[in-house]
Amino acid sequence: MRVLADDGPAGPPARRGSIPAVTDGTTGRATPGRPTDGGPTDGEPTPGGLTAGELTDGDRVDGECAGSGLPGGRPAEGEVPGPTEWGGSVGVGPWPGPWPTDPRYDPELLAEGDRRNVVDRYRYWRLEAVVADLDRRRHPFHVAIENFEHDLNIGTVVRTANAFLAAEVHVVGRRRWNRRGAMVTDRYQHLRHHPEVTGLLDFAAAEELTVVAVDNGPGAVPLETASLPRSCVLLFGQEGPGLTPAARQGAALTVSISQFGSTRSLNAGVAAGIAMHAWVREHANLNAAPGSI
Repeated sequence: MRVLADDGPAGPPARRGSIPAVTDGTTGRATPGRPTDGGPTDGEPTPGGLTAGELTDGDRVDGECAGSGLPGGRPAEGEVPGPTEWGGSVGVGPWPGPWPTDPRYDPELLAEGDRRNVVDRYRYWRLEAVVADLDRRRHPFHVAIENFEHDLNIGTVVRTANAFLAAEVHVVGRRRWNRRGAMVTDRYQHLRHHPEVTGLLDFAAAEELTVVAVDNGPGAVPLETASLPRSCVLLFGQEGPGLTPAARQGAALTVSISQFGSTRSLNAGVAAGIAMHAWVREHANLNAAPGSI
């Protein structure tokens, strides 16, 4: 989807330690049902022998270590709080009565309360336990967005991918991205970096994922009438230039979002949300949404 720049209001200061850590560096594969460990922070060695600043083509990065905060999304002493950690009006207080013995519960959250932006099902759970439960239920669609010019929409895309339980989010191009829009959801979402589009296309071919470009150029099929593959990668361009020629050529299907106003384009984060929801409407088990799981 070719998109124009969107200057939104400035948010709270970004957390320190913005480079994510690598997990499962030897394979770069997401393993359903396996909890994500705490992982290293910037500069520490990883299981694959890399450091957090040395991602190679196809490495998966888990945003749970995007900042230097403590498990469960709590800031370390002296660290600037993230967007969902301001004030005390969100979440629940300390656990009333005897503590549960289930190992998924975090003793520190039980004692101090849980102010994270999580659904009630995961209140007081350890971050690793939440990720493990999400891994058990993740949908088979992936999301990819190009980032050759430091696109500011990636945080929004990551947050939406978490809401719709995407298998992974792929960042193509620059490794660094602004996490402010993710609202800490990157800690629960598997991320993978590809320096070039070819790396993403190779990954999709190896995993038997159909690449679906979302772009309003010539030859695109209206998303409203298209049938999205169940196992796919939804590929988005960046603000301004849209999808690169290599991305367009590598896609097996291109869909466009119907528009009826004067603007030529949609914000990339908005377009990603619309496309992900189209996949959910077609393929997801709506009875598995929070409250029924």
